[in-house]
Amino acid sequence: MHAPFLSTIEFQMSLLLFVALAGYLFAARINQSAVIGEILAGLIIGPSVLGLITYTDFVQSVAHLGAIILLFVVGLEFKIKDVFNCRYGVIALVGVIVPWIGGFLTAQAFGYNFENAVFTGTALTATSIAITANVLREMGKLQSEAAKAIIGAAVIDDILALLALSLSQQIVNGTMSFSAVIIPVIKATLFLVIGIYIGQKWLSQLVECVDQTPLSKKYPEFVFIFVMMIAFLYSMVAEALHLSAIVGAFLAGISLEGVIVRQGHDYKKGAEYLYIIFASIFFVSLGILVDIHVLTPAVMWFLVVLTIVAILTKVVGCFIPARLQGMTFHDAAIVGFGMSPRGEVAMIVGLIGLNQGLINQEIYAAIIFMSLFTTIFTPVVLRNWLYR
Repeated sequence: MHAPFLSTIEFQMSLLLFVALAGYLFAARINQSAVIGEILAGLIIGPSVLGLITYTDFVQSVAHLGAIILLFVVGLEFKIKDVFNCRYGVIALVGVIVPWIGGFLTAQAFGYNFENAVFTGTALTATSIAITANVLREMGKLQSEAAKAIIGAAVIDDILALLALSLSQQIVNGTMSFSAVIIPVIKATLFLVIGIYIGQKWLSQLVECVDQTPLSKKYPEFVFIFVMMIAFLYSMVAEALHLSAIVGAFLAGISLEGVIVRQGHDYKKGAEYLYIIFASIFFVSLGILVDIHVLTPAVMWFLVVLTIVAILTKVVGCFIPARLQGMTFHDAAIVGFGMSPRGEVAMIVGLIGLNQGLINQEIYAAIIFMSLFTTIFTPVVLRNWLYR
């Protein structure tokens, strides 16, 4: 039996940060992205090997904060015109349709029923923007044309994944209706448009006005707290609309990108410090989330094929439209592989399906591990091949 202190918040936080440091050391030793080292370190201390820590509510909450802060920081490095482009919408659309078909057919080929096959396809549609964005940022490639295409397509991908999830739930439950499918997508689209307009037109000016007040002169940290409040407010609204919270944080970031602070502390630097702590825990948590003991020989074969299909369908589905729209072969390949990680997004889709009884434990386990493997695979390819 574990000692009582092992379940305390202090122990878990200390252990998570220690593991994050170990992940950095391991990544440096094998000359890979820090993301790889942190995920593998999380895998070692989690239920799969040592069992020192499990995916508790506390770990989940801190990791969630990490993903939000990560995408807010990434958003601060982009202008709106850089990522919202019709061309990226085409990449996102094809990059959702092809993986859905691939996942559906793969599940059916392994003998799983219609409901399981539909949700497997849905899990393959998602893209984890956090993984690729962090790797590109780590390598100093965020301002490249391919990176802008990946970020822009991934944001649109999140709306399309919401549509796919809504459709899948209704198809499986036999409650298909036009309004139930379209209304959530309209809400999400309006949030993107209105959120950006309000952010750039009003909130950015409000931040600068707050910075000029005597209060900010007396308390320079006031502006930073105000800006982070906006980031989490956008995340909250995004979640209320069933979008990923990280999309809201990203919108807040690009909305406040051009704000100039004179009296208060530099909120970009402050967000960087938060990002260093909490984003590291987010990547560690992805390793903690999985448990290799749930894998049976039958699930293993399905997992291997599903992972290959997940990577190939996303690469092909995003590479072809990127190439047809004038990107070089190299940049189109970066877009394809950069859109491959499913990460926490597919894990959430899988959990929804499991909780609603729409998929079984085997499918859920395969989705979780497929998400992990695609998350590890992408940084390796980007770092060692495409950006060698």
